[in-house]
Amino acid sequence: MVNKSLNSNLHKANKAKKDEFYTQLIDIEKELKHYKEQFRGKVVYCNCDDPFESNFFKYFAANFNALGLKKLITTSYAKSPIAGGQLPLFEVKGLKSKGKEPFKIELNEVQDTDADGAVGLTDVRWLLKNDSNIATTLKGNGDFRSEECVKLLKEADIVVTNPPFSLFREYVAQLVEYDKKFLILGDQNAVTYKETFGFIKENKLWHGYDNGGTKWFQVPNDYDIETESRIKIENGTKFFSMGRIVWYTNLDTTKRHEKIELYKKYTPEEFPKYDNYDVINVDKVADIPMDYEGVMGVPITFVDKYSPAQFKILGVANSARWIGYECFTLIEGKKIFNRILIKNKKVKK
Repeated sequence: MVNKSLNSNLHKANKAKKDEFYTQLIDIEKELKHYKEQFRGKVVYCNCDDPFESNFFKYFAANFNALGLKKLITTSYAKSPIAGGQLPLFEVKGLKSKGKEPFKIELNEVQDTDADGAVGLTDVRWLLKNDSNIATTLKGNGDFRSEECVKLLKEADIVVTNPPFSLFREYVAQLVEYDKKFLILGDQNAVTYKETFGFIKENKLWHGYDNGGTKWFQVPNDYDIETESRIKIENGTKFFSMGRIVWYTNLDTTKRHEKIELYKKYTPEEFPKYDNYDVINVDKVADIPMDYEGVMGVPITFVDKYSPAQFKILGVANSARWIGYECFTLIEGKKIFNRILIKNKKVKK
């Protein structure tokens, strides 16, 4: 007989393994460049990042002074399976087992310790080697829901990380509960989750900037990827491509104040209604009719172009249900992909 506890532990380990996506520095830099002034004087917390491996830690530590940060806090959950992949493991004063246990790092300043005229990761390494107050072992396991990490969260102004995708709902709900600013990565389809969609509708959550194309994430070398085209190996490091990963934030962006330029006019032939519901279907965001006053079902990619001044979001629909209403997105009996239900506030006749 298989031990139930063992089965449960194996399931948890497998689930955790599927969440081991390590964001590339280039993707972090492409997104973070848009928010630099919003970080000045702030306490930044990366609460799902082993500092030895995380490019989020690498970015904020190297740019601590350039961004004008007040403090940088990072916490690790467990020993990373790709140890040494991002930052080389080096002796850290204050840790007994060189990062094998959950720990936190708190940076209050980064000085030019090597006197080379620039502040960067070399100076951060010196601090970690020589200052026992920077790195300390956590009492618990470093989970973002633990008492220790929640206490650190309360201290933070902005949270930036790549959270576990399997815990996305719970993770975002915690950020909103504690009224934190944030910039995180998640699956594009998360906009259809009941909880996430509620935050989008209430203007507590929206998309960031760099949401086009495919993002490559570093994964453990034994990570199972069935599709060959979604794998690449560079210098012995394994990467997994994910095409639906986008940035979610409640930091202000210029794009959410930009209106979509509409040029099409409504015709019943081009924009059919759903079976038994007075909602027209729009297959492309660019094709939203400028003169239609009723409810429209648009692709979930609409959220990336959404301006609250131009449109009102009413609901979200998929082929199984319409959250808030019981509705099937069918046209002549054929199921339609997930849709965001909207009305145009600026109808042009």
